[in-house]
Amino acid sequence: MKNLYNVFSDGGSRGNPGPAAIGYVVYKNNTILFRGSQYIGHTTNNEAEYMAILKALTKIKLEISAEWIIKCYLDSELVVRQLLGIYKIKNINLKNIATQVFSVINDLKNIGFTLSFQSIPREGNKEADSLVNQALDMELNQQ
Repeated sequence: MKNLYNVFSDGGSRGNPGPAAIGYVVYKNNTILFRGSQYIGHTTNNEAEYMAILKALTKIKLEISAEWIIKCYLDSELVVRQLLGIYKIKNINLKNIATQVFSVINDLKNIGFTLSFQSIPREGNKEADSLVNQALDMELNQQ
């Protein structure tokens, strides 16, 4: 059986658009493998959501070998439905980031990964959400 990664990612902005940050947590077979957060400047919630999943998947691509299942959980139903092709991506900024996400997804699939995306309630994404708020608080307190 293939091993499993669970990726929880989140992005948020205060003001939408406003100061924004991302957070993600990657579990390998139920053990935290890595987590990260980062202030990303002035942008929208949706752009931050895309940047969060992009950062998490890119980190996996750079550090992990093939033959794994990656299950991605986001609390943005819009982003999940766009990644699944259910909704069209009309916003040009989101299209640009989504293109990068799709490129990483294709790279991961080409080396043997299986990926899925699922939207979850905010309550199910508390750790990634907390990382977003920590990064935002740290940045805004320094200004």
